[in-house]
Amino acid sequence: MKNFLLIGVGGYIAPRHLKAIKETGNNLVAAYDKNDSVGIIDSYFPKASFFTEQELFDRHNNWFISQGNTIDYLSVCSPNYLHDAHTRYGLRLGCDVICEKPVVLSPWNIDALEQIERETGHHAYTIFQLRLHPSVIALKQKIESGPRDKVYDVDLAYITPRGYWYYASWKGNVQKSGGVATNIGVHFYDMLQWVFGPVQKNVVHIASHDRVAGYLELRQARVRYFLSINGDHLPEGVTGSFRSINVDGEKFEFSQGFTDLHTRSYEEVLAGRGFRIGEAKPCIQTVYDIRHAEPIGLKGDYHPMASLPLTKHPFGW
Repeated sequence: MKNFLLIGVGGYIAPRHLKAIKETGNNLVAAYDKNDSVGIIDSYFPKASFFTEQELFDRHNNWFISQGNTIDYLSVCSPNYLHDAHTRYGLRLGCDVICEKPVVLSPWNIDALEQIERETGHHAYTIFQLRLHPSVIALKQKIESGPRDKVYDVDLAYITPRGYWYYASWKGNVQKSGGVATNIGVHFYDMLQWVFGPVQKNVVHIASHDRVAGYLELRQARVRYFLSINGDHLPEGVTGSFRSINVDGEKFEFSQGFTDLHTRSYEEVLAGRGFRIGEAKPCIQTVYDIRHAEPIGLKGDYHPMASLPLTKHPFGW
């Protein structure tokens, strides 16, 4: 049984990490979140210590270690802009780190974290759950077994509605979240490069508070994408989230099989096969470039949904 810490236990993604720690037969020693609405812990680790102040959390952890105990892993589920600092904290505390995506907001932060890995002898991992999805694995195998010079045409649309709360939270602040492409798209950009190879061209057509649309040329794919948090963009009759990928005009089905992917991710880390943070650098570079690009508008080869009417920011910004 391994001992875990968790930062960001009150967040949206934390329950998946709590479930993964429990289902892999491990123990949560302590958790930290500046908010105290964390009753979800009771369903998994009711005896875990909990803190709303980083300083007290740190003091507890050092005391726990001083008693001859070990802390094996820190799980980071905090807001995106804090991932870098919290990963550093875990490595320097003397444990390995499992960080929710995106591991950082800027690609050079990965270089600095890898230096801390070398200094401490500990490792930081990130969650790339789509790489563990059976359908994605099958697609990668299909591409690798096909002609190496073939270039596929790929259309990606992902619409996951968010209410007005989103804009009042850190997620609506581009400096803290990285914007729509980072918040909801970073795992798709990783998956596409994992399957079709590195980015060779990156064009942004439309970017606003609720959507981003663009074009990527990968080694073996021409990708048109549309990502949105606006529920008005959902196709007629669709409720909840909408995921659609077409490869050379054929629908790629991967709507099922998401429920246990965080547990699978933890199993891979614990078995020594987890995805190290260095593997995240290509997709972090991609979303960084998208965030800093000047959108060109509806020119060239753009996703059909990019032409949906633009809407005003709900708070008037």
